[in-house]
Amino acid sequence: MLHEYRDVITHMKANEAANAHFLKIFDRHNDLDNQIKQAEHGSVALTDIEIEKLKKEKLHLKDEAYGMIIAYKKEHNL
Repeated sequence: MLHEYRDVITHMKANEAANAHFLKIFDRHNDLDNQIKQAEHGSVALTDIEIEKLKKEKLHLKDEAYGMIIAYKKEHNL
């Protein structure tokens, strides 16, 4: 997720206590990504509607994480 901000994300992960909400979002996004991939490859049985719901949640989390990354980057002059 947001590979172009890998350095900022690494910086945020270094201070887990201050960025606990970001880390929760980041982990949930990755979990959803794995679930979607498994469903699309047939490893997990989900309907198309269920997959779409997961994709929408994943996108929402990505948008939220992006906002947090940009704010953190500005705040820490990165």
